[in-house]
Amino acid sequence: MSSFEEIIQTLKGVLHLIFAHFIIVPYYFFESFINLFVKKVPKSIRGEVVLITGAGHGIGKMLAKKYAIEGATVVCWDVNEEFNKATVEYLNKLGYNNVHGYKVDVTNRENVMEAAKNVKRNVGNVTILINNAGIMPHHSFLDHTEQEIRKIIDINVFGHFWTLQAFLPEMRRNNHGHVVCLSSMAGLVGANNLVPYNASKFAVRGLMEGLHEEFRQYPNNSVYFTTVYPFFVDTGLCKAAYFTYPALFKVLQPEYVAEKIYEAQIYNCRNLVLPPSMSVIVNSKMIFPDKANNYITENFKCEILSDLNLPNDKRLEN
Repeated sequence: MSSFEEIIQTLKGVLHLIFAHFIIVPYYFFESFINLFVKKVPKSIRGEVVLITGAGHGIGKMLAKKYAIEGATVVCWDVNEEFNKATVEYLNKLGYNNVHGYKVDVTNRENVMEAAKNVKRNVGNVTILINNAGIMPHHSFLDHTEQEIRKIIDINVFGHFWTLQAFLPEMRRNNHGHVVCLSSMAGLVGANNLVPYNASKFAVRGLMEGLHEEFRQYPNNSVYFTTVYPFFVDTGLCKAAYFTYPALFKVLQPEYVAEKIYEAQIYNCRNLVLPPSMSVIVNSKMIFPDKANNYITENFKCEILSDLNLPNDKRLEN
């Protein structure tokens, strides 16, 4: 390319950027504002096959209940067979019999693939995949063992990859499906005592962003992706925490989180931050000076304490 052609290309690029910044972007902001007042039509999930990992307790159990109530066929996966069976029996007692339980270790690709075949044979094609399984050891990075770090990445990251490899190809072939993955506020901002967990949840964020971009390229794509970034949830993962102002930063309940995830999925929401007010804090960290961010972090603490040698008065009730 000659110098003249390079100048022309650069000029075209700059003009296009100006056009996008001052015309296209404001237009879409205005469109989004107008859409706030337009009633949206939710997707029906009646008859869909919803597979939920980590369904034995917490958010996963509440999601299984919500989707069963709404008329979906629910498939519960959990490595803890006893807890998973309890979820299925709990829903059966409520009158929801279209619920199936499988003991699955999502870190084991062969186990995932074999269980996926059984689900397809016995239940049908999974059309909604909710990757919820995860663990959260919380102590200093220097106190994490190699085994702990590997286990965090195996469950919180590779578990997503293996389930996606098991179910996403069929969704693509049928051009019908939805993937929901649980990241965390720790997938948006760093936190004390959570370094490996931070890394795993940032990885989930990147995975879902990439999948969205890839599938967006397909003509008339109808496979959707939703990433969820919840604040502290009372599921037992977090053993102890400290809040400077507890009234401002309340621990979320699994029932609330499950309800909001369901709403995000039926409206094809790409990203869900819970509570929504936390979006302000996350976005401010990107534009505030470091000293301002440090001041806010130190004076408005939402801190997970080390789970090693916890004093009783610092423990959270499960």
